[in-house]
Amino acid sequence: MATFQYAAKDASGKTVTGSIQANDRNEAVNQLRGRELIILKVEEGGKAAKGEKKSGAGAGGGGGSAPSGGRGGGFFSLQPKASKAELVIFTRQLSTMISAGISLLEAIEVLTEQAETPGMKACCQRLTSALRGGNDLSAAMAMCPKAFSPLYVSMVTAGEASGQMDVILQRLADYVEASEELKREIKSAMTYPVISLVLVLSITAFLMIGVVPGFKEVFDGLGAELPALTKFTLSVSDWLRTKWYLCFIGMFGLIAGVVVFKRTPQGALLIDHLALRVPIFGPLARKVCLARFSRTFATLVRSGVPIMGTLDIVAATAGNRVISNAVYASRDAVRNGNMLSEPLSKSKVFPPMVVRMIAIGEKSGALEQLLEKIAEFYDSQVKASIKALTSLIEPLLICFMGGIVGVVILSVFLPILNLIGELSSK
Repeated sequence: MATFQYAAKDASGKTVTGSIQANDRNEAVNQLRGRELIILKVEEGGKAAKGEKKSGAGAGGGGGSAPSGGRGGGFFSLQPKASKAELVIFTRQLSTMISAGISLLEAIEVLTEQAETPGMKACCQRLTSALRGGNDLSAAMAMCPKAFSPLYVSMVTAGEASGQMDVILQRLADYVEASEELKREIKSAMTYPVISLVLVLSITAFLMIGVVPGFKEVFDGLGAELPALTKFTLSVSDWLRTKWYLCFIGMFGLIAGVVVFKRTPQGALLIDHLALRVPIFGPLARKVCLARFSRTFATLVRSGVPIMGTLDIVAATAGNRVISNAVYASRDAVRNGNMLSEPLSKSKVFPPMVVRMIAIGEKSGALEQLLEKIAEFYDSQVKASIKALTSLIEPLLICFMGGIVGVVILSVFLPILNLIGELSSK
């Protein structure tokens, strides 16, 4: 028997490593699959890890597997990447060629030749090498985790088991396309407010640093008592001119503190909880997460992925730890024989409409259709919310900029108006 080193993800999404005893790589992969691990790499060589039985150790979660046929060496080798746009094209073309009767290996070789970017070409080369070594497509894809997500690998695994690879690949392409379209909508809607805010802050900095200091000498020459607003504006302007670096230090410290805090389990959970509660943006974030939850769930269920593996992937891709924890709790309840809708309703995270439609889907056997309806509903809600938010942000930014400019102008002209008033009274 040989010893194989492996790296995989368990049910919670945590990366685990270890060694396993098997006659060959395929047997090692099958043993790890039996433990429901999402396998990232399996390589022959090395000694068995301490505390592990010869039959292998590790914790379990669900999904695909990966051979060692990749280039680069060890667990720390660079993994090839592929953009979502490339992944959609790759998936659709692979589906078309398979449905046309072209063998899987030949189809991947064709896609390797026409890959336009080094990352996609490297992924295809790894797939070709692994397929020639006798590995499954899902196992080959799992060796490129930065290109093929656990969801992608799980659906390909389901396609291999059901014999409907072309159909499932088409669904995968539709899913990736719909997810990317939603991201583009959000990014496009937030571009204008961000650029406008940067312009407002730039104009404010120019007025406070470049314009207001010029009036200070004029006011000092007048020798008159300055209004409180003018004194405040001059003080802020002087502070910005002499201690501007403190602003950057403070901003950097704040961002670094938030990043470090978010990397802790408690901090990440608190920030995600606040993200759902903050006014205006909170409801939008909730709708985005619910749309992603519903679409991912529907795609996996329709593709024949087992319910436990589906819930693992849905929780890992929810985009918010509050929702992820609710799904994980529901998974445990389902494992104990309960309906999915019952724990979801107790979590208070999912709206009653979503819970009710899932309950109806479970009873009627049309869960994937109802989940798709939920995804479509929240997609439309997100687009409407983004449009309303964009319309609201524009006048708010204009008012903010107008207020700042008005305060600066008023601060400058108040002493002059007071002086004119005093001269007129004399």
